[in-house]
Amino acid sequence: MKHTFIKALVTSAVIVTGGATVVSAAECIAPANPGGGWDFTCRQIGKIMYDIGAVDQPIQVTNMAGAGGGLAFNHVVAERGDDADLIVAASSATSTRLAQNAYAGMTADQVRFVGAIGADPGVIVVAADSPYQSLGDLVEAIKADPGSVAFAGGSAVGGFDHLKPLMILQRGGFTDITKVKYIGVDGGADAITQTVGGFTQAMTGDMSEVVGFLKAGEIRVIAVLTEERVPGFDDIPTAKEQGYDVVAVNWRGLYIPKGVSDDTFDMWADRLQKVADSAEWKEAMVANGLAPFTKVGGDFQSYVDGLVAEIRQLSKDIGVIQ
Repeated sequence: MKHTFIKALVTSAVIVTGGATVVSAAECIAPANPGGGWDFTCRQIGKIMYDIGAVDQPIQVTNMAGAGGGLAFNHVVAERGDDADLIVAASSATSTRLAQNAYAGMTADQVRFVGAIGADPGVIVVAADSPYQSLGDLVEAIKADPGSVAFAGGSAVGGFDHLKPLMILQRGGFTDITKVKYIGVDGGADAITQTVGGFTQAMTGDMSEVVGFLKAGEIRVIAVLTEERVPGFDDIPTAKEQGYDVVAVNWRGLYIPKGVSDDTFDMWADRLQKVADSAEWKEAMVANGLAPFTKVGGDFQSYVDGLVAEIRQLSKDIGVIQ
């Protein structure tokens, strides 16, 4: 009721002239606290949509942290199932949680995935004053004393951020992954705060989540989980060149309620494609360490379904789920 009332106020503020169709203000839900990757997706994509004229009004951003994105997913499915003015930030973390049944039986086909327009490289981060100078230093420390290192990440336990160091450790010859300490918090900004504050020894997340902290000199990125070094961050070595054959990128995209029309789906897909094609988005990708990754429209749901199946099998392989 509260949301409906607020939205009515926003909509009523739109001036309609002649026979023009009423255009209500769209909303983007970021399923985490301000400062993380989902928040970045909503704010950057929403801002650019307005700046380039893809939408008529600024997109309102609502932060809805909880249950690793599950609170927002449930909210959309249960309460906003036909809201044509709603978009929700999504990523590989979303598909990971769906693969592992982290959303209490909810499935990827209960919403419509509109597309992804950038890949956020995975990173392993330590505080600026950390004794660990390389990924190898960190891996060897865990192999010598698993309890000596704890990771913080913006995903729930067993989520995409959690999987990244586990895959690295497997490649490094450490297989007793149940001994690896991991603390899941709501968003990358909170994970970095845990690490900078000394509560954890490392952060596992995505490049866009750490750029501000990196520029401020609060952290060091000891590995980026891409095939090659990221343009603009050429001094950061990949995990592969340090001897750990792991590539883990986090696509950045949107989903919308399942009950909307095909025309609404196509409208949001078109808007997202316009952002992907814009100079503003290309600048944002460079500034935030994103790699090009564009899958927009009807084939993206199939891509997500395939990704969910792949992650489910990977999670079984490394013992995260049965």
